[in-house]
Amino acid sequence: MKTIMNNPNKRLLIILTIPLLLLSVPLIAMQFSDEVNWSLFDFVVAGILLLGTTLIIELILRKVKTKRNRIILAIIVISLLLITWAELAVGVFGTPFAGS
Repeated sequence: MKTIMNNPNKRLLIILTIPLLLLSVPLIAMQFSDEVNWSLFDFVVAGILLLGTTLIIELILRKVKTKRNRIILAIIVISLLLITWAELAVGVFGTPFAGS
């Protein structure tokens, strides 16, 4: 019997649902609090970042053979996501894309 991690199609389906679940958190929070105020643009940008990250990690899982290299590359990809998210949210580096 194959596990989910050994079946690429089931794994891809699970990986594609992760961004949707994460984006549902601010969507639900907006219904109960005025402190969470995301626009459609915020959801689109967050969706692109999350979907892109999950698809790159899926590509790494499919193409990279050694477990050590998979872990290293996944950590790099997730780190880039977090740095980008922090810059867009609060402007850690002060680029023109920085949030307020």
